[in-house]
Amino acid sequence: MPVLNRAAEMQEEVAGWRRHLHENPELLYDVFLTSAFVADKLKAFGCDVVETGIGRTGVVGIIKGTLGDGPVIGMRADMDALPIVEDTGMPWASKTPGKAHSCGHDGHTAMLLGAAQYLCETRRFAGSVAVIFQPAEEGGAGGLAMVEDGMMDKFGIKEVYGMHNSPGLPLGDFSLRKGGLMAAADSFEIVVKGKGSHAAQPHFSIDPVLTSAHIIIALQSIASRGVDPLKSVVVSVTTTHGGDAFNVIPMEVKLTGTVRTLDPAVRDFAAKRLVEVAESTALAHGAIAEVTYHRGYPVTVNHPEQTDFAASVAANVSGEKRVETNAPPKMGAEDFSYMLEARPGAFIFLGVGETANLHHPAYDFNDEAIPYGISYWVTLAETALAA
Repeated sequence: MPVLNRAAEMQEEVAGWRRHLHENPELLYDVFLTSAFVADKLKAFGCDVVETGIGRTGVVGIIKGTLGDGPVIGMRADMDALPIVEDTGMPWASKTPGKAHSCGHDGHTAMLLGAAQYLCETRRFAGSVAVIFQPAEEGGAGGLAMVEDGMMDKFGIKEVYGMHNSPGLPLGDFSLRKGGLMAAADSFEIVVKGKGSHAAQPHFSIDPVLTSAHIIIALQSIASRGVDPLKSVVVSVTTTHGGDAFNVIPMEVKLTGTVRTLDPAVRDFAAKRLVEVAESTALAHGAIAEVTYHRGYPVTVNHPEQTDFAASVAANVSGEKRVETNAPPKMGAEDFSYMLEARPGAFIFLGVGETANLHHPAYDFNDEAIPYGISYWVTLAETALAA
């Protein structure tokens, strides 16, 4: 089954929805206009249930098949944008300075809406489809909020599937793997406290700037000397803040950064070791390091049976040769991980061709990918819920 004819016919209309969302980006849980747009569309399509306010601003639509009883499967799209200044020059560019859909969530939402419209028209399946529109993927753990709001139990969802666009992957190709597909993402803050002094008299100081520099270097030993080279870990210090004058050694310096891992044991080790390295390195310089460590999104783990199923669906849409089933893991994070902890399922990447990278000011979702995304969702629903 190649790209569905109806999905191809819908491309222009769905692209119009996508561009409307692109022009009106919203952040985190404040996706009020987006949620309302989604809910209005689902009601117009004839969804049997449309419920808003799940996980604060999430939306779930239930579409019942006409071929008898069966389970409920969930299909999820994320709705939020990024705090970034867009630089695409497109006619549908963001109308809100400092906010932009630079990760393609507008495309994700539009494609799932297109699939919902198709499934409402046809209903050639047994059981029900839950179309899930999630807020706050970009750092707000909206996926967790929807799960904690009881979404899975309330709607009887047995399996759940997600999809993300992938720049650089050929248009219409798919990519996924069993097990850890995307990393756990933790963050940390290290406050290095020393003793200030005139910069011309450093011997009167306990220099937190120098100490911070040594901590930054020492933290790289976690990956290079603490973890099996065949396992993945990234420790990145991404900000340093300290001092206000060129001739003053400050009292303290604050470092922040992120730790990315694919293995729970490595995650635990890195968290423990980061504190040890920071504190001991500071002590060696006569300073004090106060470390705050935050556990973020867990590893996105695809379940084996559902991954095989998702791959077969993608192959029906684009052909087996265009589905990579053992894709290398990505060290980025995804809060669909929380839904996969709650229910079996799989997350897949859809190629959008050669575009700017995700989270880049010049990124814009490629509307040519829309028929592939709609076809994937429809084929998944009709195959999983075949009578």
